[in-house]
Amino acid sequence: MTLNNIFQKILIATDGSKFSQSAVLQGIELAKFMGAKVYALYVLNKNAYVPPVLETPIHLGPKWNVLEETLRQEGDDAIQYAKKVAEDKEIDYEGVVVEGDPAHAILEFAEQKKVDMIIMGTLGKGGLERFLLGSVADKVVRHSKISVLVVKKQK
Repeated sequence: MTLNNIFQKILIATDGSKFSQSAVLQGIELAKFMGAKVYALYVLNKNAYVPPVLETPIHLGPKWNVLEETLRQEGDDAIQYAKKVAEDKEIDYEGVVVEGDPAHAILEFAEQKKVDMIIMGTLGKGGLERFLLGSVADKVVRHSKISVLVVKKQK
């Protein structure tokens, strides 16, 4: 096996933030070097925006529709950013927006598509903030069966 055959399918998880844009740039550079296909994945996490006392987002009524539309637009923008970068580098690319728990959805997508590596950004949070919020990157790293490259926040 040669170096450029190691990674044939790379999943880049993006949330549209500047931190994940850095992961997109680095992931696509790696894909170009490896000759790999890139999947860009945005996970729409409705539950992150629902107060814990509510059982479903339906209780939020019209406000939820506006929030969901905003999240979907954010996802579309994130995927379009990755698409443009991939097209500029002439990389085989597929962008996908899914709903669910981010860590679970990333791992499930990676397994379904049989990707060789997951690339994602992180805010680099630690201590109490990380404990309270949880870290998608941390959960993916701990539970992934494949390599995960975490692109840290640039200082």
